[in-house]
Amino acid sequence: MKTLLALAVIAVFATNAFADIQDPPANDYGPTRKLGRGFSNFFLAPAEVFVTVTTINTYDGNSAAAGYGVWRGLGRSGARHVAGLLEILTFPFPAWRESYYPMLPPDIPYIHAGYSEFPPELGWESKYPYVRDY
Repeated sequence: MKTLLALAVIAVFATNAFADIQDPPANDYGPTRKLGRGFSNFFLAPAEVFVTVTTINTYDGNSAAAGYGVWRGLGRSGARHVAGLLEILTFPFPAWRESYYPMLPPDIPYIHAGYSEFPPELGWESKYPYVRDY
């Protein structure tokens, strides 16, 4: 009986020794982050219009910002509204690519075409460089 108990204790310790003790990268994204991202994208999507017009004005000028910038900003705002609504409705489930990652394409490889995870911040002080020109 003592040997059986000793083997059981050794088996428990041995199985714990092979466990993954590191934090996997997908652990940062969960249902609560997805719900918060959905509410942010749904309610703060109009900020995308102003930031897009300002960005187009900086790179291409006033005429492009007045025409192309407004329409592009409205399209990006609409995409954020739809993605936000879908993330609110499906937050308990890993629906997109079998994970809780954002639905919108990231802005890392696409400098002017991708989306940041959360809507842009408006105002004078920000940690993101697209609000203020230096």
